[in-house]
Amino acid sequence: MFNRQKIADIIEQKRKTFIHVSDCIWDYAETRFEEIRSADLLCKTLEEEGFSVERGVGGMETAFIGSYGSGGPVVAILGEYDALSGLSQDRGIASHHPIKQGGNGHGCGHNLLGTGSLAAAVAVRHFMEENQIKGTIRYYGCPAEEGGSGKTIMVREGLFDDVDTAISWHPYSFNAVASVTNVANYQVYFKFKGKAAHAAGSPHLGRSALDALELMNIGANFLREHIIPEARLHYAITNSGGLAPNVVQAEAEVLYMVRAPELEQVDEIYHRVCKIARGAAMMTETEVDIIFDKGCSNLIPNRTLAAVMYDNYRKVGVPEFNEEEKAFARQIRTTMPEPDKKSILRMLSQLPVDKNLIQKIKEQELSTVLMPYINKTFRMTGSTDVGDVSWIVPTVQCAVNCFAMGTQLHSWQAVAQGGTSIGHKGMLHAGKVMAATAVDILLQPEVIDQAKAELKENLDGANYVCPIPTEIKPALSR
Repeated sequence: MFNRQKIADIIEQKRKTFIHVSDCIWDYAETRFEEIRSADLLCKTLEEEGFSVERGVGGMETAFIGSYGSGGPVVAILGEYDALSGLSQDRGIASHHPIKQGGNGHGCGHNLLGTGSLAAAVAVRHFMEENQIKGTIRYYGCPAEEGGSGKTIMVREGLFDDVDTAISWHPYSFNAVASVTNVANYQVYFKFKGKAAHAAGSPHLGRSALDALELMNIGANFLREHIIPEARLHYAITNSGGLAPNVVQAEAEVLYMVRAPELEQVDEIYHRVCKIARGAAMMTETEVDIIFDKGCSNLIPNRTLAAVMYDNYRKVGVPEFNEEEKAFARQIRTTMPEPDKKSILRMLSQLPVDKNLIQKIKEQELSTVLMPYINKTFRMTGSTDVGDVSWIVPTVQCAVNCFAMGTQLHSWQAVAQGGTSIGHKGMLHAGKVMAATAVDILLQPEVIDQAKAELKENLDGANYVCPIPTEIKPALSR
């Protein structure tokens, strides 16, 4: 038995520091592989707290590892700090109000995620020192979760090879530990090259790269009927060839993301999309370059660690909110379409839990309910590079409420709340849950053995194959 309140006290004593770090990262709002200031602030804070920090790991300028202690067990706490493009939004305002039109924003709460993990690592470090606990605690600074799969590259480069367990969390609008898996993905650029010409005077001499791109997208839309229902195809046109309609576009570019439950399924669909792209180029007498950008694997849940984390979550409790915070949450909820507000409740309603509990959550602006632990695996349709870590290291995550009920991730509403006391409370609470879980694991080596045995059983002989080939290097864009 150990004193969880002491862990909470360490975090509360340093809450101003953690809130400052979170708010600075919220302000910086740096996107994939550009998180220079965010990573530097986290590194400096770790160093001030007695960690040794190795910067620029895995060939990524904004990746780092902070370590305290020596020998085993080695417990990793995962941190993220990248923002999303196009989601600029002022904090604490219940209306769409971009700080900068087209600017970046923390629509997935990674300013909270990275700082909550920082709080956990710092608390464990001090608790280990005060109680002479053997082992190593590491903070993994993982860049580019959104569209770059920094953790996948870190796994590929062997940075998790000596880790015994990994712990993470994510901001949501509910509180839970669940046996959850998700989908794998590839992200790929298709760059078409044609021939410019005067669109009125000599269109017959031109070869439109934009036509090729549009034909590819049409083909991909038809493909959707003929792939497994769980798969997803997303795309963004990153270069439409210019702004002059009187010029036949000589170049055009589209970025695709292919998702499916298993990496093999992603790969199969990806090759079919490539055939469509080549067919579009053939039809338009253009050329296409196919440039693999990144990928990530599906998540392997670990029930052994989830049970430990849930026990600590239950003992630590859930975040509590004051009337002012509830009032702001109500204002935010008035900006949400009804389908948005119902989607999370619909997801929770599918779980085998007491319907009265779901009704209680439905009546709250900010959930103060800890969902019961369900020893059954559920698949989410999103992706995360935490999946790659989970293939080689037993990994566990929790969800902590940081947003008004119904808040959709990757929305301006999430950005607006992520820089307020609502987000701060969830962030600090996540740190307490993760820190307590890490200490529990450090004190119970047999849990690590059980978690590793479970991972081996879940893999059932399958070997990890990194979805990002060794020749693919991290890049801002390609």
